[in-house]
Amino acid sequence: MEGPLNRDHGFPALRSTGPTRRTAVGLILGIPLLGACAGSGGQVSSPFGPSPPEGPPGPQQQPLAVGTGNVKVGLILPLSAAGNAGVAAQSMKNAAEMALAEFQNPNIQLLIKDDGGNPQGAQQVTQEALGEGVEIILGPLFAGSVPATAQLARTRGVPVIAFSTDSSVAGRGVYLLSFLPESDVYRIVDYSASIGKRSFAALLPDNAYGNVVEAAFKQAVGRKGRIVAFEKYAADRSGAARTVAQSLGSADALLIADDGESVVATADALTAAGANLRNIQMLGTGLWDNPRVYASPVLQGGLYAAPDPSGFRTFSGRYRAKFGADPVRTATLAYDAVALVAALSKQQGSHRFGLETLTNPSGFAGIDGLFRFRSDGTNERGLAVMRIASGGPTPAAGSPKSFGA
Repeated sequence: MEGPLNRDHGFPALRSTGPTRRTAVGLILGIPLLGACAGSGGQVSSPFGPSPPEGPPGPQQQPLAVGTGNVKVGLILPLSAAGNAGVAAQSMKNAAEMALAEFQNPNIQLLIKDDGGNPQGAQQVTQEALGEGVEIILGPLFAGSVPATAQLARTRGVPVIAFSTDSSVAGRGVYLLSFLPESDVYRIVDYSASIGKRSFAALLPDNAYGNVVEAAFKQAVGRKGRIVAFEKYAADRSGAARTVAQSLGSADALLIADDGESVVATADALTAAGANLRNIQMLGTGLWDNPRVYASPVLQGGLYAAPDPSGFRTFSGRYRAKFGADPVRTATLAYDAVALVAALSKQQGSHRFGLETLTNPSGFAGIDGLFRFRSDGTNERGLAVMRIASGGPTPAAGSPKSFGA
């Protein structure tokens, strides 16, 4: 990273006269970006983040203003949504408040709004936030709610940093700060090519997650090698597993992208079809960060891409000390979003949330490592590569310290 280190705040200083295209903004406040080490301290447990709410929501939570700064920032979360969605939202709200408390003298007032986990709620609270003069909106969490917020925000020229993992809702002025499956695939294919793998096979679920991974896999392998086998499976994996197993003799790497239990079931189906998975490099995405995968004998030595786990472990310790509970895995997204707007409001003056600032190609350093926003609203993350072992993952390659061009 370029730029002089600001010793008071722990991130490289930027020129206050205007946005720079060359300097990365570090957002870790007194927490160094450590090298990857064993154990994740928290799994990315669902292919597309927290599940949309099921069942009746609770009563809508009242708006809350945190901080007394001059720069108003909207934070939209499904705080009253049913089930895990509401739990995730509360954890993200806590993380956002924690970021504000840990940042030194932020000129931010955070206006926290509850959208109930639905587009109608998102539209209502977005109108409220815009009426109160927010300069940027963080959230919503769910893909179905992002367009409702984006449509209103665009009419006012207010950028949105949403937390959805569905890249189809990204676009002009709407950026996604989330764990996108595409990033995992690009990283693991590129790393595999760097260690000599050229012939790739893939066995993917026939669902929305599998569709995203398929597109990224075909694009990434098209640059680095060739695809010798590709199949998708539904509830019954056996047919697809037999087809792939017959072609593995000409492949030197096999991607299975699914959640932990399904990865193990798919690997077992391949073994039952006669595949010797010890003779091929197994590859996965961040969903492999799961104890079931670590315990699978046939997946030992497999490689997957994921954020450097050390950042989340350190964050979790501070979160537990403050709130007496463990954070959800997506809590770091809310923390980094608030830390980002606090840093930019301090350093960039009137340019703080402009296109040039938010799409700085050098990116930003957050809890989960480097990230940067592309002009199309998607993001790129600097991911580590982890190797499966029975005691937990071990580092095969650390996360990058800077982005390439």
